[in-house]
Amino acid sequence: MTFLFRSALTKQGLLMPVLNAVRGMSTSTGPNPLFTTLSITRPADTITHVEFCRPEKRNAMNKAFWSEMVDCFNQIAEDPECRVVVFSGAGKLFTAGIDLMSMASDILQPEGDDTARISWNLRHIIVSKTSDCCHTWSMYWRGLVSTGVDLITACDIRLCTQDAWFQVKEVDIGLAADVGTLQRLPKVIGSRSLVNELALTARKMYADEAKSCGLVSRVFPDKETMMAGAMEMAEEIASRSPVAVQGTKVNLIYSRDHSVPDGLNYMATWNMSMLQTHDLMKSAQAAMEKKSPKEITFSKL
Repeated sequence: MTFLFRSALTKQGLLMPVLNAVRGMSTSTGPNPLFTTLSITRPADTITHVEFCRPEKRNAMNKAFWSEMVDCFNQIAEDPECRVVVFSGAGKLFTAGIDLMSMASDILQPEGDDTARISWNLRHIIVSKTSDCCHTWSMYWRGLVSTGVDLITACDIRLCTQDAWFQVKEVDIGLAADVGTLQRLPKVIGSRSLVNELALTARKMYADEAKSCGLVSRVFPDKETMMAGAMEMAEEIASRSPVAVQGTKVNLIYSRDHSVPDGLNYMATWNMSMLQTHDLMKSAQAAMEKKSPKEITFSKL
């Protein structure tokens, strides 16, 4: 697996404590000792549940969150046991968005002696935030299910409850969304007119409309039912060959951003090596024996 921030975290010695903590937990108990904004649990051997855990602040994304999220997913990416990640928010909201009080000093009063230096330092803050999110979400090659517009548009599968709503809030607070919404949302929804409307008016989009436009694939009556559905879906993904799941995700993302001929050529190059896996024979044998994929034991990545 290629993951850009892995080496620095391994050198810091953070990997094993987090993985050991995850493996020893089965239910959410609040933020993990190494994180102040995230709770990490292991509901099944091959599934990791990451929960945004600031319910008293409506899970607003503070300074700590931006670094902890990257650290967390880099460490999970090193875990050969994990095949699917479910990402949700504690409390009633997935997230209220950026915690302006926490980020105000960096955004409103960046360091610098003149306009050029102030602008350079502010750009560094923005770029580091957006690039970290881009690599954490877009390059995380295992299955990812989000139950929650910046974060969820980078997830593979999006679920919500009937009372959920989504909002591109930035124009209401005097800025343009800079963590991927304006880049990913047009690809997710497909309607440029609707994306422009949401981004320029900051109106709320409710669950039924979110499902009809493709922002979410399923709507559940309540959070408990939704989380059960997310875990069931995660189990289905985790029961498949991890080679097949990763290959499918990588090629879906590549084809999204390239022409059909380019995508077919990349697919051929990918499969000329990835077809040489024992998983293929195991799956074929199971199909002939009319067994479920859940009955097959696949090797770790």
